[in-house]
Amino acid sequence: MTETKLDVREIPPAKRHPKIHEAFDDLESGDTLVIVNDHEPKPLFYEMQAEVPAFDAENYATERRGPTEYVAKFPKKE
Repeated sequence: MTETKLDVREIPPAKRHPKIHEAFDDLESGDTLVIVNDHEPKPLFYEMQAEVPAFDAENYATERRGPTEYVAKFPKKE
């Protein structure tokens, strides 16, 4: 089980979700995608929960590390 980190703060907002979905799809079962974002990614959480069967929503976690830094873990089901 590995973690892949993706800092999306420099990616234009319209391109963030497609980039995140692509990175998540590339994960192996049991791996986690760690997103660094400038806001809490609740809309992305709900999108993943509704549209991505491999997303392990029960083990999703987020942490605010500063005014413009949120770190969220999106695990892929085993």
